[in-house]
Amino acid sequence: MPPRKSTRSPFGHTFRDPTLLERALTHRSLSYETNPESLTDTQADNEQLEFLGDAILGLIVAEALYRRFPQSREGELTRLRASIVSRKHLGQMAARIDLGAHLRLGRGEERSGGRGKSAILSNALEAVIAAIYLDGGLKPTAAFIEKNILEPALPEITLALATPNGVGSSTFSGAVGDHKSALQEHLQASGLGKPEYVLLSESGPDHQKRFHIQVVVQDSAGNATTLAEADGPTKKAAQQEAARLAFLRILADNPPATASEKLVASA
Repeated sequence: MPPRKSTRSPFGHTFRDPTLLERALTHRSLSYETNPESLTDTQADNEQLEFLGDAILGLIVAEALYRRFPQSREGELTRLRASIVSRKHLGQMAARIDLGAHLRLGRGEERSGGRGKSAILSNALEAVIAAIYLDGGLKPTAAFIEKNILEPALPEITLALATPNGVGSSTFSGAVGDHKSALQEHLQASGLGKPEYVLLSESGPDHQKRFHIQVVVQDSAGNATTLAEADGPTKKAAQQEAARLAFLRILADNPPATASEKLVASA
């Protein structure tokens, strides 16, 4: 048998064994429609890989949080990890890298909008993690998780943990992944108004839309400040990305303890 040809995936890893990626992207609905007997074949879909990926994800996220937040207590780190590996956050991160476009679904699941279902996306993301691990080991897997799952959540984590003296807060609620809610809570706690999301443009055919969103906030005098702009395949995804970028701006331009004061001054 000739050696398998390496395949560059859309997720940044070159697979020496492309069948691992294919399996990771194969939903049970497709294997069942293709061959009903495959329901007894654990290699026919991504469910077994999902199991492995869940364990790998938990380990890598736990170590990353331990190293990044050495002043946080065990309970705080546990809540952080639970939020980052939650179905909600994983579904959002899978949508962010357009994982749904690469899924192999059965006709029924395709018709019911399976490519956008959070449960299917989060499960497939865990399966992709396992596939990368089996193909390349821990190092590329950790890099994938850091870039696509952990780093997008860091802005609101950092702000939530920040206190005037820079020490981690023990009152962190664990709400990670919903960038819009986190941004709104931070701005309102800082004495600013509710962020508003403005649709600047909409492009592309119906099956491949792109939405360009701007997030703005008003100060007490009614002056508006643009915090960020972002694109996305849906309005919701674009709004979430804009909120995430707004957090990055706040962290980049201001120390966490004085971010709100400086934002008010610049409005």
